[in-house]
Amino acid sequence: MISDDDLYRLAIFLGSCAMMMIVLYHFLDVNSSEEEPETQIKAEGAVPVVSTDRVSASEKGN
Repeated sequence: MISDDDLYRLAIFLGSCAMMMIVLYHFLDVNSSEEEPETQIKAEGAVPVVSTDRVSASEKGN
């Protein structure tokens, strides 16, 4: 059967491994490069805006 000391060492080892995995995950997440910024992804599905500021004189009725 497992002794208290062995169980204690196992718990410390597994806890340390879990903390190292969490730190490694956050390090990789922060330093990863995205393929496309979110603004470009959102803009692809958007409808283009047509400006009405530049109306020619013939269209105004002059």
